[in-house]
Amino acid sequence: MRIGIDARFFGPAGKGLGRYTQKLVENIEKIYIQEKEVHGQDVDFFIFLRQENFAEYVPQHKRVYKVLADCQWYTFKEQLEMPILLRKYDLDLVHFPHFNVPILYGRKFVVTIHDLILIHFPTLRGTTLNPLIYWLKFAAYKFTIAWAIWRAEKIITVSNFTRNDILANYRVEAEKIQVIYEASDDYCNIANRKDADVLKQYGLETDNYGIIKPYILYVGNAYPHKNLERLIRAFSRLNIAMDAPNLMLVGKADYFYDNLKKIVAKEGIRNVIFAGFVPDCDLDTIYKNATAYVFPSLYEGFGIPPLEAMAKGVPVASANHECMQEILGESAAYFDATDEADIEKVIRALVQDKSWQEKLITAGYQQSKKYSWERMARETLEIYNKILGVNGK
Repeated sequence: MRIGIDARFFGPAGKGLGRYTQKLVENIEKIYIQEKEVHGQDVDFFIFLRQENFAEYVPQHKRVYKVLADCQWYTFKEQLEMPILLRKYDLDLVHFPHFNVPILYGRKFVVTIHDLILIHFPTLRGTTLNPLIYWLKFAAYKFTIAWAIWRAEKIITVSNFTRNDILANYRVEAEKIQVIYEASDDYCNIANRKDADVLKQYGLETDNYGIIKPYILYVGNAYPHKNLERLIRAFSRLNIAMDAPNLMLVGKADYFYDNLKKIVAKEGIRNVIFAGFVPDCDLDTIYKNATAYVFPSLYEGFGIPPLEAMAKGVPVASANHECMQEILGESAAYFDATDEADIEKVIRALVQDKSWQEKLITAGYQQSKKYSWERMARETLEIYNKILGVNGK
């Protein structure tokens, strides 16, 4: 049996999709190594990677192979060359971890659809493209998503919210969609540096006693639906209401983060730190020393960072979006993400109420334990098994 996984998003360069793809590949291989076979079968796995992440993944099992597929996603090259490459390996099944399935590939495949953000947020504020080019690409995205949903043997979603969103927007049988939750990562400070040294590297200063000023944390990209502009303005209100802690934004510098920096400078908003990209080896320190983690997103399919914060003992304040309530349960403080005053009110209350912080920390530890990357991989393997008609053990 020959199974392919389109892992071109593999690693941190692929952001949330990259994390999902990386954990899928690594845990499938881990299961294979531990159990010698998958569902009683010898399986050859072919992992398709781009040049930029090809060296990041080193197979540990003799029947797991990596293949160079240097096609940028969302391009004509992807649509034309990927089907040829996939057919070359005579695959019984391919797993595409994102909706960008080549429409010329006619064999069996599984697709993971994390969310329908592109459908719900078709805004020019979310792109640097010429308007005409943007709307042409948007039309292509809509067609590709619809085609992938129609053609897939099975659709994996990462929450019931996304499952219901797909059912509400596309004609598809409910039985065709299966929810498999993602999980959170357990980082470690492999450099063994002092916490204060790590934090100062990313812009946090100490007082005369060497104590780092408290900070509220956000980790992720700055796309418009992430709602960081409203968060920053809510934080400005917090600065007026009290001696506010710092607001630390962690994410790779890009067009959207540059726009936020301009807003902060223009409006003179104090105590906002743009940390830029932080490697996994430092994220442990960044998370565990935060006073609180805030997640103001207007739309999510799952939301990994709040769970990562919970796993590190950090109280979380989140948008009251339906998906986040599904994933975080009663372990977070919720606010109306469209209301700056409400965001400010909830953050202020959380920062000031130590008892509330402790309750959320305890609940957060338990909530984060409900999710597992290994279980995600096992449930995904079960889908492969059913499609290919293999009897599991």
